Amino acid sequence: MAFTRGQRIGTLVVAAGVVVAGAIALSVVLLGDGAVLGEKDAGADRSASSPTTTAEKEPATEPQIDIAQKRSDDPAALAQLDYVLAHWSDYNLGAYGVIDDNDCVNFASQSLIQRGWAMDEDWWSEGAGDEFDFTDAWVSSTAFRDYLEESGRATALADTQRAEVKLGDIVQFDWDNSGDRDHTAVVTGISGSGDDIQIFYGGHTDDTDYRSVDWAITENHRGASVFYWSVP
Repeated sequence: MAFTRGQRIGTLVVAAGVVVAGAIALSVVLLGDGAVLGEKDAGADRSASSPTTTAEKEPATEPQIDIAQKRSDDPAALAQLDYVLAHWSDYNLGAYGVIDDNDCVNFASQSLIQRGWAMDEDWWSEGAGDEFDFTDAWVSSTAFRDYLEESGRATALADTQRAEVKLGDIVQFDWDNSGDRDHTAVVTGISGSGDDIQIFYGGHTDDTDYRSVDWAITENHRGASVFYWSVP
């Protein structure tokens, strides 16, 4: 039976609130090794260009995802996703600094360097530890959105365009629908087709490797908005 987007999200909300035996099995297209969804990501990005928001309390039970399938056709995206999956919890402290409680864009930016992007005068970082320096676009979700719009380095996609989202693309959230962007991550998994596409992401703040976009906007931050950037 085919489900509409609304039916799919409604089903996910029910699944998140009911104690079930075992895991919810999904076959997901991804880059990197299979894994089970983490249980930490409850925070919102608090950037210099975005107002600080208080994250809603994370539900006690998050759907567990059995990621069973992997495929890679793009060497650049493979290098990017390998980096995300290697460093989502094991930070690359030798090459970069860390923005306490607000490291999501810093990490997404690092992944794009691994994909082959070059820094420019508006988007860069240097040093590590106490010597870490950067532009706003490197660390702020809202500033990074503005940078992508102005530079043309990626193409904006709405949530209704999930069929165009690819592994390695950027996902951003507006948790409180204020117009700013509050969190940034990298698409690490995609499953389904048509009106039943589900997208998973990895990143810092809070650290996760495969988190469900639908769960994030219907349970963790109910009513939040999600946006994507298609990376060529």
